[in-house]
Amino acid sequence: MSNYHHVIERFTFITGSKGAFVFTVDGEVLFSKKAIGRHADPGEVLELFRQFIGPDVEPFPREL
Repeated sequence: MSNYHHVIERFTFITGSKGAFVFTVDGEVLFSKKAIGRHADPGEVLELFRQFIGPDVEPFPREL
């Protein structure tokens, strides 16, 4: 998510009981471990975020 800090105003990670994990953006649930019944695959949450913000938002440029 650090590659998108230029478009993220606030990021809060809150875990619940029994490993509950819900990822929301602007009130929209993008991933819910409880609803799906499994952990997120590596990179899955980031990909869901990229899809949510759309293809026009580029990652923050890194200096070489």
